[in-house]
Amino acid sequence: MADATIRDEPPPATQKKPTYPVSPGLRGYLRTYKRERDLPVTYERLRGFSEVVPLTDADGKPTLWDTVIYDGEEMRALNEALKEVYAVLKVNGDMSVVQHLYADRVDFCTFGNSMPFRIRIVNAYNDNQDYFYVKKADASRIYGLELEHLLSPNRLNFLTHGATLIEEHVAGIPGDIFIKSWLNRPELSPIRVAKELVKFNERCFVRLLGDMRSYNFVFVVTPDFEDVQVRIRAMDFDQQSYNGRRNFYRPQFFKENAAFALYCIKVLHVETANQYLREEHTLMLQRAELAASRLGLLLDEMERDPISPPEKVHQLRESLAEHYGRPDYRSCESMGALVRENLESIRRHVGRPALSELVPHIR
Repeated sequence: MADATIRDEPPPATQKKPTYPVSPGLRGYLRTYKRERDLPVTYERLRGFSEVVPLTDADGKPTLWDTVIYDGEEMRALNEALKEVYAVLKVNGDMSVVQHLYADRVDFCTFGNSMPFRIRIVNAYNDNQDYFYVKKADASRIYGLELEHLLSPNRLNFLTHGATLIEEHVAGIPGDIFIKSWLNRPELSPIRVAKELVKFNERCFVRLLGDMRSYNFVFVVTPDFEDVQVRIRAMDFDQQSYNGRRNFYRPQFFKENAAFALYCIKVLHVETANQYLREEHTLMLQRAELAASRLGLLLDEMERDPISPPEKVHQLRESLAEHYGRPDYRSCESMGALVRENLESIRRHVGRPALSELVPHIR
């Protein structure tokens, strides 16, 4: 969104992406950093529901979710098992502090690649609610979650267990709702909103997180003593480093985000947008330096993992070589290598040390 004009057509609709298995190398990485855990619930176990009831919203309108029902004995067993999963996700498995919680509802969504289950956890003392998700473990999604954890300002809790992925709920106002109900509110500073849009756009591009249409990210709005702070968080990582089109990784070019792109053009000077872009580059590289060893190991595994067809990798590397003016991209044979090369490209502009200088064994 740093561009002064919209210079390209929006990318075409997302094609169905295959689910990639978790490789032994990635599994080892997940164990090292306590992401892989033994859990009492799997995705396949949750598929054993016996009834489905369409779920409506507060206005009685249908949603993309169905509430699923299990037989009585299985539901009682699942309540304890899901509570245990929540305890591992939130308090490292300490069951003593979650005895007053219960699994109030299990919802299922057939929309999208992951076909997730959403678990609503309720506090019996005060009716406070929280959610987490159970999905099929997909290697590219896991790389997306971990890159978000390491390179963005947002920390993410997630767990894997064999072919099952557990994700915490990302709270916020979905981008499409923000456009309709929040974008022009007087209490929000237009400059702050536009700044966050520019920074989010660039984070997605550098780390190759695709398909960030307005309904795939949320706005976190926090009142401050003199103003209102805004932060944007991705909440769908299915399209991490898969597509071959460069602009698929730039949210500004999706028609669903046109209101945001026009908003930034109206509010920001090009020079100011470029300033914010460089600020985000510097912050990303600082985060990369702090997690240099872990990030290096992750990118090593990502380079070895075929999470996108070679023709898509080659298409994207040519486009990125042209964008950054660096022929080094043409030697990249994987999406992991392209993410590493993107970090190197912004490092050259900002003047930060390379990862290989911080951790010698990392290329």
